[in-house]
Amino acid sequence: MNPAGARTDAGGGAGATPRHVAIIMDGNGRWAGQRHLPRLAGHRAGVEAARRVVRAAGDHGIEVLTLYAFSSENWRRPAQEIADLMGLLRRFIKAELKQLVDAGVRLRVIGDHRMFEPDLVTLIDDAVAQTANNTGTTLVVALNYGSQDELVRVARAIAADAASGAVDPSAIDAAAIESRLDTAGLPPPDLVIRTSGEHRLSNFLMWQAAYAELLFVDTLWPDFDGDALAAAIQDYGRRTRRFGGL
Repeated sequence: MNPAGARTDAGGGAGATPRHVAIIMDGNGRWAGQRHLPRLAGHRAGVEAARRVVRAAGDHGIEVLTLYAFSSENWRRPAQEIADLMGLLRRFIKAELKQLVDAGVRLRVIGDHRMFEPDLVTLIDDAVAQTANNTGTTLVVALNYGSQDELVRVARAIAADAASGAVDPSAIDAAAIESRLDTAGLPPPDLVIRTSGEHRLSNFLMWQAAYAELLFVDTLWPDFDGDALAAAIQDYGRRTRRFGGL
């Protein structure tokens, strides 16, 4: 039996390309600070980096690209910065939706985005609906997402089902949990990249990334581009994934 989420057909090595790449986009503020610019300028540059990487992911044949855009902990930031981020998200959706549709990208959101303002929730839901039948790269955007919150929600759902008799507690297994995760139906990430030189997952896909390859790069997110993604894929291709085996 393979560990939960592990796939022996998706090992690295021999120039393999990861099916699912997940990125913790970090360093917008530092990028702006180094240039004596306001933090908003860094976030704007980060949006441009996201555009580049989405296009590059399709060029590399990556099936799923997950971007950590707004964490459940980001609400602790100053109100003005949160408002700026929400404004950038609105503009990104309005500006990029046609391109996503034309490129065959399917948009999916994980996390509780319904905590956002109603007009933004409607924009997000409409974008997801308009791309639902696309068959190209699946772009997963984590919005108001935190892995611990996700697992708490799953635990509550399973507990409610068990209390109602819909689920036998003795039958609860990894598959039962995975089917209730925000990422249900998606392959687990093969490669998790974090930019800006930090070395932590920051509450991101902690269940799903149990067997992912981790890559920490010093590049600040606004400077990340197609070449940086290609280098990350090459690094992945030199690794051997055993999933606990030999």
